[in-house]
This record gives sequence, C-alpha cells and structure tokens, in this order.
Amino acid sequence: MAHRIVNFSAGPATMPLSVLEEIQAEFLDFRGEGMSLMEMSHRSKGFDAVLVEAEALVREVMGFSANYQTLFLQGGATGQFAAVPLNLGESGKTGEYINTGAWSEKAIKEAEQLGQPCRVIASSKDKNHSYIPGNYTIGDDASYLHITSNNTIFGTQWQDFPDTGNVPLAVDMSSDFYCKRFDPNKFGIVYAGAQKNAGPSGVVIVVIRKDLLERSPKNIPTIFNYSTFAAKNSAYNTPNTFGIYVIGKVMNWIKAQGGIDAVEQTNRNKAALLYNLLDSSDFFRPHAEEECRSLMNVTWRLPSEDLEKAFIASALENGLSGLKGHRSVGGIRASIYNAMPTAGVEKLVEFMKHFEKSNG
Repeated sequence: MAHRIVNFSAGPATMPLSVLEEIQAEFLDFRGEGMSLMEMSHRSKGFDAVLVEAEALVREVMGFSANYQTLFLQGGATGQFAAVPLNLGESGKTGEYINTGAWSEKAIKEAEQLGQPCRVIASSKDKNHSYIPGNYTIGDDASYLHITSNNTIFGTQWQDFPDTGNVPLAVDMSSDFYCKRFDPNKFGIVYAGAQKNAGPSGVVIVVIRKDLLERSPKNIPTIFNYSTFAAKNSAYNTPNTFGIYVIGKVMNWIKAQGGIDAVEQTNRNKAALLYNLLDSSDFFRPHAEEECRSLMNVTWRLPSEDLEKAFIASALENGLSGLKGHRSVGGIRASIYNAMPTAGVEKLVEFMKHFEKSNG
C-alpha cells in the first residue's frame, strides 16, 4: 500500500487500513451469504445481526449504560440540528446554546427557523472562536443545553463537559466522538456524523438516554422522531446498511487498539508533536488558545496567504493531503483523527521544519 498518501482531510477522513482490508475481503461475499452486504435486505437476519452488534458496540466502547440506546440515522449532524429541538423541546421552556463556532451557529439557526424558543447563553465569537467560553449560567427554564464538543474549523475543543443537573446536555460530537474518555452519564444525547472517527459518511450516530425518548412529540416529521426509530431499532425505513456495518468494524478496531484510553493516549501524543512545533516557532501561528486546543483538528496560519498556498501545494507533492483550512477562515488545518497513524504526523512535522527553514 505504498501509494496511499497521508490524509489530513477534516472529513470524510482517513480510515483504519485494517478495517478497509476487512471490508475488501468481505465485499463480494459477506459471511458466506453469496452476496455483498450492500446487496442484502435491511430486513434480513444477516443484516439484523450486524445492526444489533453495532448498536451494542457503540455504547460498549464508550461505556454508555443500558439506560442509553444507539440510533443510526441519516441526514448527518445537520439533520440533528433540527431533530434535537423537535424532540427535546418542552412547552414553556427554552433550548439553550453555547456558540463556539460555525456548527454551533448552524444549530442555533435551525432551532430559530423552527420557531423554537432558543437562547444563546455564551459565545466565543468575540475572539473569532479561539476559545471555549467558561462563564455562563443555565436557566431554570432550560429544556436542554446544546454544545459542539469540538470545532473543526477553528481547532478548539471542550476539555471538560459542563454539569447541567436535571437539564439534558445535548452534544454534537461529530469530530471528536471516540477520541478520548468522558463520563457518559453527563449526557442526555450525543450525536455525531460518522465520517470523522467512527465510519463513513452518510450515517449519523445518536446515543440518547432512554427516558428522553418520551419527550418526542407525535406530530413532528417521522424521519426526525427519535422514539419511532428507537422502537424499530433504527430500521423504521431503509437505514445506511453499509455505513452501520463499517461502524461496527471501527468499534472493534478501537477495542483492538486497547480501548478508548489507549486511543486517547495515542491522540494526545500525536497532537503534542504538532503543538510543540507550533509553539516553538514564530513562523507558524496557532489559532486556538492553548487551554482550549483540539486533539483532532490543529489549525494555524503562516505569515502570508501566498506562503499558505505554497505550503499546501508543496505538502501535496510530498504525499501530505487535505491540509487546506476551511474555506471560511483559510489558513492550514491538520485533522488527526483516531485512524491517523503517528508516523503520518511525524512526516508532517518533518515537512513543516523543512518548509520553515526554506521560507522563514
């Protein structure tokens, strides 16, 4: 596999090579069925076994108890921006949000477009989302508190999650689910597009506390109704069968690495390689404040946009792909999700040192 490049794309992102090889080996004949899983009915016994296993693994790897249920839905995290207020909003109460970047803003806008009561209780917009707000008060009339755990565009991440008491904590973890250990009992609902750490694009993971399913109103669109999909084990309509299958593979890969704690340590080591270089240089300029930096998305600028363009082009020539910053902010971004090998980050660091020496 010498022709494979080092892929720093923010998502869809690099996948574990061993998982890709397993999929390749099973692609034409899945478990002796004589056909690909992609050809199997979502009502078949063969796929049902895949679905049941994946649902359990999603909870097991992170330590969610039997009080939670996994849903595999479609529409990505963007669909959940609407589904959360539709399902968790309560009459006479207000959905609360903490704005830490573009994806938080999209979630807020979606709730507002639905006409749902919505209140922003803290924001990092005053410093171009370079930090995670720490000064906020949750209202007595809050129906839920929504946050974005990791901000792919700006490279910030919640280091500790807020204690919300009886108010359900709803978290978009699209870009850092399974990157580190956290206490699952803090959350009412966690959702994530799978295309960063958990699987391919096209399927979203929702892990919801079962008692919250009782909040889902009967008069909301069925495709957004959590209780309907929970009752049908995510198979109310045709689910993303291939995506769910791959998620199960990735969960088993995490277990094979030594579990979430081993994965976290590797992620911290990889991030340290990059941040140590950024902090030792006047040429590379990290965006996020040190205490709020992401383990998954490392963002920085160079002295000029022309140098940034040259950096990205030269990196690609050296087998380092996907380093262009988000179109809304520019700069450089290295996404170093779970499947990014340490050797890939080491190669990037060596390239950066050479580029600075030649252009600094």
